Amino acid sequence: MAGTRLFLGLMSGTSADGVDAALAAIWTEEGAVRLEQRAFLSRPWSAQERKVLQRLLTNQATPQEICQANFDLARGFARAALALLRTARVSPDQVTAIGSHGQTVWHQVDEEGRVHSTLQIGEPAVIAEETGIPVVADFRVADVAAGGQGAPLVAVFDWILLRPPQGMEGWRAVQNLGGMGNVTFLPPQGVEAPPRAFDTGPGNVLIDWAASQATQGRQRFDQDGRLARRGRVHRALVDRWLEHPYFRRPPPKTTGRELFGPELAERWWKQARGEGLSPVDFVATVTWLTAASVADAYARFAPGRIEETVLGGGGTYNPTLRRWIAQALEERLGRAIPVRCHRELDTPQMEDAAKEALAFALLAALHWDGRPGNLPACTGARGPRVLGKWVPAPGRETLGPGRLAPGA
Repeated sequence: MAGTRLFLGLMSGTSADGVDAALAAIWTEEGAVRLEQRAFLSRPWSAQERKVLQRLLTNQATPQEICQANFDLARGFARAALALLRTARVSPDQVTAIGSHGQTVWHQVDEEGRVHSTLQIGEPAVIAEETGIPVVADFRVADVAAGGQGAPLVAVFDWILLRPPQGMEGWRAVQNLGGMGNVTFLPPQGVEAPPRAFDTGPGNVLIDWAASQATQGRQRFDQDGRLARRGRVHRALVDRWLEHPYFRRPPPKTTGRELFGPELAERWWKQARGEGLSPVDFVATVTWLTAASVADAYARFAPGRIEETVLGGGGTYNPTLRRWIAQALEERLGRAIPVRCHRELDTPQMEDAAKEALAFALLAALHWDGRPGNLPACTGARGPRVLGKWVPAPGRETLGPGRLAPGA
């Protein structure tokens, strides 16, 4: 990588509650990639946008609706990017490129866990036109085309920036808690071993559904874990739900709302009512399920002894979930595991909720320099691949360092 440059990352995840936008300075120092968060904001989707997303994510949208949403949601991504730049007092021409994950509409996984296709929308040409900044987008497809899962893409961020220091005896587990949960297991620096990463299962998605159910739609998530704290956990139900085939399937593996979505939530809520659970009991029970599924994944699939867990994503703002993850890990692994947040680490300094957006800023930088953005040991792809598709912005027709558009 060259000297310090600014990249902007955009992310709308499985929770589909809004766009996370992060501005990062990225440079190389003594042969290592460095990243510094410069600004972050989260722009909620409007009520109309959420209505569209609900149809998209529950497989109800027509081709016409998907086509229109591809452009409309892109304008939402662009608005978030421009709002972030105003906050940071940075002009668009100072940003090398935007890395946009887009909004996943579908991730086609068969019963054996093979991913056959994946679709993210949020047209990058619209983002480039609205912001005046080149865009790198559609990161997953190259990995899927190479036989990989197409996720978790944040694993490369963890591998480059979050490996534990030499001298740490065990591995670091970096656990993201977005709509889905995913983990990257990282060996200490100096240990010759590949990372391992996969989706652990539901993150906030079932908790959000249960919180909305418990409040007749007044809350879209469990603010500060208060509902879960009021409820009673039904451990026997959680044990039954953990028998779901996904939890036992070995990595590489990924999942999404196609599996852990409203249909499954409805089915489990019916089972919970049959056991006499109240709506807040259901919030508590699916919160414990999320924590227990994380601990179960570590016990089954960690490649080494886990020394610490670092949490990121929106779920870190749920203190009940954080506390129960620590409790579930101790119960499942038979010893206490320190559970920390990203903001407690020395480097890189960043907000916990900014993690995924920063990861796409980094992926844009890797694409810009022609460097692979996937980790085949984590995704199962046939080899390293440069991820993303590049879209120029008006007046900025360079195709990256040393490359120019025809006639430029």
